[in-house]
Amino acid sequence: MQAYRVGGSVRDQLLGLPVMDRDWVVVGATPQAMIDKGFRPVGKDFPVFLHPQTKEEYALARTERKTGPGYKGFAVHFAPGVTLEEDLARRDLTINAIALAEDGTITDPFGGRRDLESKVLRHVSESFVEDPVRILRVARFAARFADFRVAPETMALMQRMTAAGEVDALVAERVWQELARGLQEARPSRMIEVLRDSGALRVLLPELAAEAGAADAPAALERAWLDAVDRCAARHEPLPVSYAVFLARAWWRTAPGQPGRAAAAEATAPAAPPADDAVLRISQRLRAPTDCRDLAALLARETQAAWRARADSLLQSTATLPAQDLLRLLERCDAWRRAERVTALLHAAAALAGADPAEDAGAGRLRRALEAANRVDQAAIARRYRGQPTQIRDAITAERLRLIAEAT
Repeated sequence: MQAYRVGGSVRDQLLGLPVMDRDWVVVGATPQAMIDKGFRPVGKDFPVFLHPQTKEEYALARTERKTGPGYKGFAVHFAPGVTLEEDLARRDLTINAIALAEDGTITDPFGGRRDLESKVLRHVSESFVEDPVRILRVARFAARFADFRVAPETMALMQRMTAAGEVDALVAERVWQELARGLQEARPSRMIEVLRDSGALRVLLPELAAEAGAADAPAALERAWLDAVDRCAARHEPLPVSYAVFLARAWWRTAPGQPGRAAAAEATAPAAPPADDAVLRISQRLRAPTDCRDLAALLARETQAAWRARADSLLQSTATLPAQDLLRLLERCDAWRRAERVTALLHAAAALAGADPAEDAGAGRLRRALEAANRVDQAAIARRYRGQPTQIRDAITAERLRLIAEAT
């Protein structure tokens, strides 16, 4: 029985990156042998065990055989006779198919170290086509290792998988999991580009898949969108902010630096559907968490409202809105209970505008409005109008408006 460290921890160690989770594969063992050594079984589909001291995961070496469409159609075989090389052969990319023995010996049957040096994302074998989740994983790795390129033969394989309908079999939970992780990587735009080049983006998110240079996707807008997504990553924005900006491609009219175009387009198309319609449809399809869905819809609605008011961005609008409209915007944000939504909205709007949320005049004005409105002594007003809920509400609103007008 021999244990080898495998996967991401070996890859990251060879790249000189911090090693986080460590996974192990065990060759020459049975489930009972693992239990006899004190390992605790936790695997559902195949034998995985937790080390009695470190709690790290140890999986028995296994092979997989495709039995149906999608990523669940697999038959798993594990036995003491399965070799390390056979286990590594079922992995997605060569850089993830390197094993490190406890004595430091490296096993690299598919050239993973060579591809690390050459900065290439390359599939291990033709069995790559058996799992469509691997398309998403390659895209996510492209976002993490932004200076790596996808091998041409791997891209061709992913395109073939998409054409064969494998991507259609992906379930929402797996798509969301990979997209969410990719949006938090170093350069999410690379994930988008790989998904687009493979054809998977048009299948999964057709609302975002227009080709740069097409009539509905001028190159400047496409570049601005990709830059905005990367800006969120560079600023370490939370996932709801990154997701809201990611979905902006479904409704965004024009790129920054083209004054008047977004407002003019909105003004001449009063029958256009609400911007948040597409956002809500996508979020429902992905089963996105509530905080991500709500912020994406809020950003779409408020930006569209700014366009209708003849502003070119939400931040430009908040820089000039009357106090009454600032108050209404804060109310739509549910700012009295969830002040963090105002911050998230401003950060998403700043990413789209290419602005600094800490320095932008419009963002600062809305923050001052919120700070002023929160100074209202609601308890004192409630005592003054005891038992008169309508008067209490109106008095609180009037005082908030007065303080916002003074502060802005």
